[in-house]
Amino acid sequence: MFLKFFKKADPPDDLQLVQQYRATGDMDCLGELFERHTEMVYLVCLKYLRDEDDSKDATMQVFESLTELLLKHDIANFKSWLHVITKNHCLMQLRARKGKEQISLEDASPPFMENSALFHHSDAELQEQSEEQLRQGLETLPPEQRTCVGLFYLQQKSYKEIAEQTNFDLNKVKSYIQNGKRNLKLYLEKHHEPR
Repeated sequence: MFLKFFKKADPPDDLQLVQQYRATGDMDCLGELFERHTEMVYLVCLKYLRDEDDSKDATMQVFESLTELLLKHDIANFKSWLHVITKNHCLMQLRARKGKEQISLEDASPPFMENSALFHHSDAELQEQSEEQLRQGLETLPPEQRTCVGLFYLQQKSYKEIAEQTNFDLNKVKSYIQNGKRNLKLYLEKHHEPR
């Protein structure tokens, strides 16, 4: 009974640290969150940016942005929220890079078609036109196919993740992706005018 008084208190969970930071502005709370989640943030950055130095820089930028973001957002699950913030930060960096150095669609995301000669134009205008055709093609797909194809290729979700997110049966997800990919290929072949 007497030893109970000397027992160390459990460390605060992530949300308690967030609330404490919001209430006091205490940077030690952010420091603790940084220690707990640096590895996860770095690995997400590395997955998207594929460069160690860029990923280290991005990790620091994400945590620096938390000083303001934590004051603006209500957070139910800090780790999940931080994962989304990190992913969005990386995607914005990739978009900024894409503006500076012309990246083909094949480099930016997995190919939609086995034969992707359509994406190998050196002319920036043709590249832009191809991307626009791709966006238009996605819009022509039935909603289930469009959702599954977008999640699979653009967000790089697994079949299982898509099934959980959409509440579709796993076999349906595979079917929607396969059919969506085929329909998209047909659309692009029909609407692409070779020069």
